[in-house]
Parts: sequence; structure tokens; C-alpha cells
Amino acid sequence: MVRARWILAASLCMLAVHGVAALPTGWRDLNHNGRLDRYEDVRAPIDARVEDLLGQMTLAEKAGTLLHATLPTPGSSIGFAGIVYDADATTKLLRDRHISSFITRLVVAPLDLAAQNNAVQKRAEAGRLGIPATISTDPRHHFQATLGASTTGGGFSLWPDTLGFAALGDADTVRRFGDIARQEYRAVGIHMALSPQADLATEPRWPRFSATFGSDPAAVSRLAGAYVEGFQHGRSGVRPDGVATVVKHWVGYGAEPEGFDGHNYYGRKAKLSDTSFAQHVRAFDDSLAVRSAGVMPTYVIVHGPKIKGQSIEPVAAGFNKQLLTGLLRGEKQYRGLIVSDWSITRDCPQACMAPDAANPQTPASIGTPWGMEAADKTTRFAKGIEAGIDQFGGADDPAPILDAVAKGLISEKRIDESVRRVLRLKFELGLFDNPYVDEAAAARIVGNQKAQQQADAVQRASQVLLRNDKATLPVAPGKRIWLYGVDATAARAAGFTVVEDPAQADVALVRTATPFETLHPHHFFGARQHEGRLDFRAEDKDVQAIARASAHVPTIVAVEMDRPAILTAIEPMTRALIVTFGASDAAVLDVVTGRAVAKGRLPFSLPRSMTDVEAQSSDLPDDGPPPAYPRGAGILLKAADRRD
Repeated sequence: MVRARWILAASLCMLAVHGVAALPTGWRDLNHNGRLDRYEDVRAPIDARVEDLLGQMTLAEKAGTLLHATLPTPGSSIGFAGIVYDADATTKLLRDRHISSFITRLVVAPLDLAAQNNAVQKRAEAGRLGIPATISTDPRHHFQATLGASTTGGGFSLWPDTLGFAALGDADTVRRFGDIARQEYRAVGIHMALSPQADLATEPRWPRFSATFGSDPAAVSRLAGAYVEGFQHGRSGVRPDGVATVVKHWVGYGAEPEGFDGHNYYGRKAKLSDTSFAQHVRAFDDSLAVRSAGVMPTYVIVHGPKIKGQSIEPVAAGFNKQLLTGLLRGEKQYRGLIVSDWSITRDCPQACMAPDAANPQTPASIGTPWGMEAADKTTRFAKGIEAGIDQFGGADDPAPILDAVAKGLISEKRIDESVRRVLRLKFELGLFDNPYVDEAAAARIVGNQKAQQQADAVQRASQVLLRNDKATLPVAPGKRIWLYGVDATAARAAGFTVVEDPAQADVALVRTATPFETLHPHHFFGARQHEGRLDFRAEDKDVQAIARASAHVPTIVAVEMDRPAILTAIEPMTRALIVTFGASDAAVLDVVTGRAVAKGRLPFSLPRSMTDVEAQSSDLPDDGPPPAYPRGAGILLKAADRRD
């Protein structure tokens, strides 16, 4: 400490002697040399700071900058378990492999998450150049959680899934959510949101449907743009107090035949026409217009459309120069960061392509190098970089990049282009000047009462009332109610008397969800995703519960829709039908009693049968036979009927 103070004092004297201005307030000697470097000077233009730092970096440090790794937890290199980061493993990634961008999957209390992220920054600051860590996350503010794609918990305010915002269609509500989420993320030391999904949802069986803004290209574009604006805290790019967004998945991801997802070998292809491809591209326009800090290419191989008269090369978007350098950077003039989706450079072994009960796919066998399966890792990295990738998600070994440079497959000049983008974003986020957060403040900010009250209001408003036969809603409190899939405590709090037998009730309330199948139980993601059928059937336990209730009393059914449900089998048994996209029991009960008003409209159409689903085109929005309910359907109760 004494030596450090002596160095600082000596530096101040030298600056004074040579007529240099005093050191800026809060100056951090990141490279530990006792003098103010250009990249450490908060007063200097960002471009100058970037070039100064780039000039001090070795090739190995540059290669590490092109990786976006995972903050490991004890016993899990992909951070899926534990309550703390693995300190030794994290230090090795920072120091030995020169990685400075990470996804966090830690789910702990806000104060603890802030403390853990501060510890990462402390280790980063001790490195040779003191380059701060950029910490990213998958979505954390919604009801749906899918391992490897989203999470929930950890004290963050709880909002509807993205389809709920699409049901409201109100850009201001999305901006307000983004602004609150921005404050919560920055409070715990998260700087990058690996969201929103601007994917156009055109295949109703697709498991990623729920995280989209629906099936209308113009609405998706408008709402995804508002999301970016709210998170980044402005319309002209990310601000120092903002959260960088990575809009995804460029482009055509929502058009996969049979809805099979691109995380899986069996879902690695999408088929589109020139016409439908233009609509999928259109869905990204507003996100790009407000300068989303990042774009993530899709996993899938796009078949069918042409770009500038040329067929698209049959490789995934992360390896596709036509989609990234040609269409995104060229035609769309995008200048931000392009971050690959996770594991595109990893091998896809037998347990990845065709796992079975004896040899299921585990995290160790996850790889998504679609179209490049036969190539080695060096070739994949070189192909991705030449296509336009700046960072590789889920990668933590820079050796293949160094090998690609050594073999002349990539130039160091090309590496520098991507490093500049990564460093520029860190400067724009203010991380070089102060990457630390107030841990006590995190506990006050994250999930605070005011934020959750706003989230609760959106949970209620985003519900869609599809049917209300014989003015079943609202139901006055005090009635006897039979419940299925609803917490009795919430119903009692809403003023109902809960009974065990529907024959004793005045009304019944059943909560259910879009049906699904597990068609690929041995694939890591396939085992966790909702695939296959969308229709309710007589043998389903939920349908049997609806039948039991409707035999005695008026029955209200609330359907949670992560994908468009086919309601044909249950409609004759329901008196009122509500659609939810992430709502608590209390929120549903408030709509039932009229304390809150369902204001949503369907952000996609609902088919009549699985035959109709199979007859539609996977790449076109709402294009099948006449639907049971069209996009935009929804009933708003008249003021006289409500209990506002």
C-alpha cells in the first residue's frame, strides 16, 4: 500500500512538472504502471481509449476477448448449480485465457448475486490490463424457465412472459418493464441481456414461441424495439446506466418444420420462401433502428430464400457470411456486436445426434455446429469470424482462434475489428470507470414493492378473455368455488369459500396449459421443451377435471399458452375462457372477480385442429385454414359489467 501511494504521488508530481492536467477524479490504474494511460482516462473519447488499450493487448489477450464464457459454479462448468461462483476456475478464465465476457446462471438473493459479481470484477481488475468483465444473463423476469434458455427466481420482479406484452400491444408498457429490469440488472452487476427475441413466431408447435412477441411482423418489430429502448435507456444505443441488449435470433428461427428447435440436431433446418423470409427480417427492424448493442444469429440452417439473387449457403447463421456480413452489416448497416449462440463451435457426437436411453445427451455432448459438423474447431472459428461473428457464446478456449491466425485462416487485423467492438461496449457501459455495485442497494432495488406492483398490474391486464357466456364473469366474492390447478389460499384471499366437491360449488375455476408431448426424451433440450400436439384430449387429466366440474356448475377455464392451444375439446364445457401468458393465481382471480380487467388480445391465431396445424406453412404467420380464434381476438368487459 505504501509503495502504491508513493507511485501515485510520484506520478502526480511528474504530471505537474510537465504541465499535464490533474488526474481525473476516481482514476483507476488498471495496468498497475503508476501513470495515467489513455484508456484509463475518463475524459478521453471512447475511440481513443479503445485504440490505446488495443495497442497494449497481446494476440492471446485479443483471442480471449472474442469468447463469451460461463461463470462456473463448483461442480458445474456451465454454472447450473451452486450458490457461489467457482473462484479458482473463474480466475483461470480471466487470467490464463484472457476472457472478459461471461453469462451468469447463478440464482441467489440479490445481495449475494451482487457480491459474487463484485468478486468477479475484483479478480478482473487484478489482471495485467485490468479489463473489466461484461456479465450477461438469459431472461430472469418471467414465469417460464427453460434450462439453458431462461430462468426465474432470485428476487427479481415477476412479469408476464413476452407474449403477455404482445397481448397488450403497448410499447410504453414494454419500455417501462425494460427500464425496471435495467435497474434491477445493473443493481446486481449484470450488464447485458441476452434478449429480446425478435423472432417471428410462425410455427405454432415451436417450443420457443412463448418468448416472442407473437406472429405479426410489425408488432414484433415495434415491441422488440421498445424492449431494447427500455433496457438500454435510450433510442440511440446503450447508455452508461443501461443494459446492453442482444436481440435474437437472426433470422428465420421461428419457421422450423414441425416446430423442432435448433438447439437439437433434429431441428437444425428452417425452410422459408423469399416472401416469408422478408417478414422474418422485418421483425428485427425497430431493434436495429434503436441500435441494439448486440445481435445473436440463429442456430438453424436457412433453406429456400435468396440474398442478392444467390441461394443461401447451407450452414447455420453463425457461419453464414451472406446473413451476417451481407444482409445484417451490409443491407441493414448494423455496426454493433454480433454474438454467436452457444456452442456452435463444439462437436456434435453420437450422443448429440442420436442419443438413446443408454446414452442420453448430457451438457458434455451439447454442440450446435450445424452445416459444419465435419469441420474441426479451428475451421469453425475461422468460418464464424469470416462470416462476421465478434464473440462466440459458450466458448472458453482461445486456442483454436490462435491456431486459425497461425495458419493464415484469419488475420490479426480482422481479430482487431471484433476486439474493438467488444471493448467499445465495455466503455459505453462505463465498466472501465467503475464496474462495482452497492450490494446493500441491490437488496433494496431488486424486486422492490413498487416494481412488483407494476408487474402485477401487467399480469392482470395482459390476460385475454375469449368467452364469457351468460355473463359468467365477474363472479362475486363469497361464492363457493371448486378449484383445479389453483392455490386455495389465493382463492380464499379473493373472498371465495373453497369446496372439495364441485357438486357443492356455485362455480368452478380450472387452470391448465397448452398440451404438449416429449417427443425426444433423450436429447438434452428436447427432454425439456414442449413439442408436438397442441390439442386437448379426453384422456388428459385436465380435460377430465373440466368435465367433472362442468357436469355440476358453470366452469371458468384459464389456459396458460406458451404455444397456441387448440381449444375444441374443452370449449363445450366452459362458460368463460381466459388466456394467460404468465400470471399468478391472484392475478387470475382478480380478473374472475372483476377487481382487474383483462385487456389483452391474442397475439397469434388459435387453430381448430392438429390437422389444420399440419396444413399450414411453418414460415408464414397465421396462414392455415380459418382459425377458431383469429389474431386480435379478445373481449373487453363493458364498464357496467366490471367491478373497477
